[in-house]
Amino acid sequence: MEHRKWLLALVEMCLLFGVPMVGQVNQSVTSQTPQARKTKHSAVKDDIQAIGTRNIGGKGISNWYSVEQEIGIGREYSREIEARARLLKDPVVTEYVNRIGQNLVRNSDAKVPFTIKVIDSDEVNAFALPGGFLYVTSGLILAAQEEAELAGVMAHEVAHVAAHHAARQMTHSQMFTLASIPLIFVGGGIGIAVREATGLAMPLTLTKFSRSFEAEADYLGVEYLYQAGYDPQAFISFFERIQALEKQKPGVMAKMFSDHPQTADRLRKTQSEIVKILPPREAYVISTSDFDNTKSRLTTIENRRRARGEEPDRPTLRRRSPRDQGEPEGEDEHPTLKRQTD
Repeated sequence: MEHRKWLLALVEMCLLFGVPMVGQVNQSVTSQTPQARKTKHSAVKDDIQAIGTRNIGGKGISNWYSVEQEIGIGREYSREIEARARLLKDPVVTEYVNRIGQNLVRNSDAKVPFTIKVIDSDEVNAFALPGGFLYVTSGLILAAQEEAELAGVMAHEVAHVAAHHAARQMTHSQMFTLASIPLIFVGGGIGIAVREATGLAMPLTLTKFSRSFEAEADYLGVEYLYQAGYDPQAFISFFERIQALEKQKPGVMAKMFSDHPQTADRLRKTQSEIVKILPPREAYVISTSDFDNTKSRLTTIENRRRARGEEPDRPTLRRRSPRDQGEPEGEDEHPTLKRQTD
């Protein structure tokens, strides 16, 4: 009798979430070989022209959550985060970051509107919540050397949302909690603090899903970066610098990357993707004067904070702005282009 009740409950749950029953699943997939299914799946993700129309990880057998549910989950936890994190209120910086993010979203597979905000933190970080809530730290903006590098990290986070990674991870783990989010770009103290503040935990059993989804976010993120007009090599250049930092501070960086694929592996796979599926272009956007102005503005904000005696809690990766180095910023608002050479 108990077994029958459990079975009926399972059927009701499948109907509620629109999950195909076992017989339905077998009928649709058993006619294809594993290799055929893999080829078809890869072809979808490799089709640059289809970006925006592809359904990657949407509601189904591997994702029991609707888009509306994901937005609700993300909104609830964004409130918790913003109640504890210090958001940067500068309108120029926040508008600039939002502009980059919205351009990436328009050139992605995301099906939700995005809310993008800047957290006032020295950590080099970014993370996304389901339903289109994306956060970038001021430390990340200052760590990037070019706009394309900043866009590359943000594209990675847009990919997490576009591919429904949080919902898929919760579904895979058979948990209806938010134990698997937020999806942190490089981890670190802010990620740990956010999880502790909101009562989130990352079970070790979910690590394999995180690594898989991080690899997929790399793959899709580079496509979105390219589609938005940026040089996809910028994603690699940012990670190369992170890799150099790992050698300088192996203990700290290893902890920050504990939930992510090895940096060398990410570089190799991303470079292979760029060569194989991204048609070369004559010119790419590398950086803009807006990027330099934003970094200069952030440096000024930090200097004012230091003058008030508000020193950062720990050392951080910094790069001086052109203004600090005595270099002219220029009047030209046109983006810097990189021309493709033979």
